[in-house]
Amino acid sequence: MKIKLPSYVKVFVKLAITVAALWYVFSRLELQEVLGTIAQSKFLYLAGALILFVLSKMVSSLRLNKFLVSTGIHISERANMKLYLQGMYYNLFLPGGIGGDGYKIYLLNRKYEVRTRKIFWAVMMDRIIGVVALFCMAVVLFCFIPGMGKYAWYIWILIPIAISISYLAFRRFFPYLLRVFRISNLLSIVVQLLQLCSALLILLSLKVPGSLEGYLFVFLISSMVAVLPLTIGGIGSREFTFMLGAQWLGLDLNLSIALSLLFYLITAFSSFWGIIYSIGPGIKLEE
Repeated sequence: MKIKLPSYVKVFVKLAITVAALWYVFSRLELQEVLGTIAQSKFLYLAGALILFVLSKMVSSLRLNKFLVSTGIHISERANMKLYLQGMYYNLFLPGGIGGDGYKIYLLNRKYEVRTRKIFWAVMMDRIIGVVALFCMAVVLFCFIPGMGKYAWYIWILIPIAISISYLAFRRFFPYLLRVFRISNLLSIVVQLLQLCSALLILLSLKVPGSLEGYLFVFLISSMVAVLPLTIGGIGSREFTFMLGAQWLGLDLNLSIALSLLFYLITAFSSFWGIIYSIGPGIKLEE
């Protein structure tokens, strides 16, 4: 028997997990030291990190439009970018069933004569292909972490396995999306490289000493975890992942959490501008 939980229960569960994760993390670090580290970060590096993040979202918007075209939805890049930004705003600030992806699916289904299921899977596969790129880049970075090179020959094989599984999934279940498989993978790599460079600039702004590969590896893992709808806007789950990663790799916990919080603030600042299309007259999809 399938049990469907009310929306308010899902919101409460997400809120509880978010609060619990944040409490657990912040109870194990020196919060004043973290805030002091953030306060002393270099603004120019953070400005560069913000620019790279915004560029990554522009490329993400382009990737999503490739998937939408494959479903028969033809929307201009300008309108799609506005819709994508509005979705970022909803994803970050509205927990529960009214998220950005759900809103995009609803709006596109209302405007175009395309089945909801088809639009849903186009949006979901857009996300999944991004996670595959994150995974592959994490595998590469893992091999460069000091002391981990001895495992390189064993884990490199995970990259072709991950790509093959995603290709077979496209071919078996979503043949109408197969024509954008190659270009979407390339765009995903560009997206994740831009965000990885954004994280690198944040680390430079924090003047993190020593090797940075471990911090960047945990950043990629935390980005994969943040995709899961476990917490509000991904906050809490990302910090919890950073804490575990810092303990495993012997990283500075305070610097790790500072990186996580600064990246979240950059995400929140960028996403907030989606409010323009939420309180305004709406987005004209045909523009």
